[in-house]
Amino acid sequence: MCNLYSSTKPVEAMRQLFDVPVKNVHLGNAEPLAAIWPKYPGYVMRHTKDGERELVTLSWGFRTTKVSKKTGKTLQPAAWNNARDNKVATSGLWRGSFQQRRCLVPATSFCEAKGRNPATYYWFGLDGGEERPLFAFAGLWTVSQFEGPDGPDRCEVYTIITTSANDLVKPVHPDRMPVIVPPEKYETWMAGSADDALEVLEPYPADQMKVFKSGENEKDDALPPT
Repeated sequence: MCNLYSSTKPVEAMRQLFDVPVKNVHLGNAEPLAAIWPKYPGYVMRHTKDGERELVTLSWGFRTTKVSKKTGKTLQPAAWNNARDNKVATSGLWRGSFQQRRCLVPATSFCEAKGRNPATYYWFGLDGGEERPLFAFAGLWTVSQFEGPDGPDRCEVYTIITTSANDLVKPVHPDRMPVIVPPEKYETWMAGSADDALEVLEPYPADQMKVFKSGENEKDDALPPT
């Protein structure tokens, strides 16, 4: 799973990475985000209705109605922040977005925990000529409509797709890691056929990644807003 990541490069770096027209950058005075958590805002590159690329801010996690089993009251909605690669084409939650609303999620690192009491936190990213180079996760977006504590609600949301862990991530998280899409496959993921897009969903080469930092306290400066 991926429950925490960062996107610390400026807007212009994201625009250039995805070749987004200046007129389609809708991030305002967006600031670098050292910690992005489920249900909080994150940056997304998606297609407009006209097929152009645009940069927008959405909320992380597809929302669904959640009801208390004890009281029957409607709670805050569940947030589905990860979609498994082997379910995006078949699951009712993901299928429509996989067919029509794929996106790319800019990031500079992601965090996984190992152990408990205390856990050790590992921040993974690409191994390049600069500290934490910018890259992109494979994602999906939609408009979630759900029941909240105050009645019907809706919001634009995204999720990050996960795949099997590579040899670098596996010692920390044996099962899953986010899908990192190389630039030469951006267009295939965004606009290719369903079969071609599925081929993009694979573990990123371990020898092109690194652990930037790790330790018991490496999550302390990345706590979610209160």
